[in-house]
Amino acid sequence: MKLLFLNGVNLNMTGRREKSVYGTQTLEDINNEIAAFCKERGAKCEFYQSNLEGELCTKIQESDADGIILNAGAFTHYSYALRDAIASVPTPVIEVHMSNVHAREEFRHKSVISEVCRGTISGFGKNSYILAAESFLL
Repeated sequence: MKLLFLNGVNLNMTGRREKSVYGTQTLEDINNEIAAFCKERGAKCEFYQSNLEGELCTKIQESDADGIILNAGAFTHYSYALRDAIASVPTPVIEVHMSNVHAREEFRHKSVISEVCRGTISGFGKNSYILAAESFLL
């Protein structure tokens, strides 16, 4: 099994921005933990982060992964381009968020990508990614 972990806008700043929300580990640190988790279970994983909406769309469209785990960041709330990219491929996508978006600002409560994703996991910090990966590996 091959999993693609996609991280969107501003997630490259994880560990440096809003530490009370996102923690102190960098995205690279988190990716290393995810890679170890996947390796223990015989899965391959690929990681990609971009602040550019179109690059994320292209990565979704060109992926050969068996499953995609997507933290779109703020794109979650308004990117119909990402929504359409997800809907255009047969690869199942799980939407993840490290924070509990429903306990935050009102604008974060609406996701335009949820309805085309297999499911959504939020509020478990870096473990949101692990839970999503585990759902593919069961």
